[in-house]
Amino acid sequence: MGILTWIVFGALAGWIASLIMKTDRQMGAVANIVVGIAGAFIGGFIMENFLGQTGVNGFNLYSLLVAIGGAALLIWLVGLISGRRSRRRR
Repeated sequence: MGILTWIVFGALAGWIASLIMKTDRQMGAVANIVVGIAGAFIGGFIMENFLGQTGVNGFNLYSLLVAIGGAALLIWLVGLISGRRSRRRR
């Protein structure tokens, strides 16, 4: 996939994941793109190494679902880590 396709794909996956995780109002367009692209890598890594399936292999529904799953996992992990840090400061 080209760079423009990755940006569009990342924006779509990150936006849908932020809606699922209810962080849409906290995230901007750039954050959605970054989370979506990172989620595609995370989801692809999990699918290939732990589940034995193909990861992200183009701009299709299967790859979008893998990227959304990875992005949602990333949002959840960041929320978990930031929640722990804010409790330590108190």
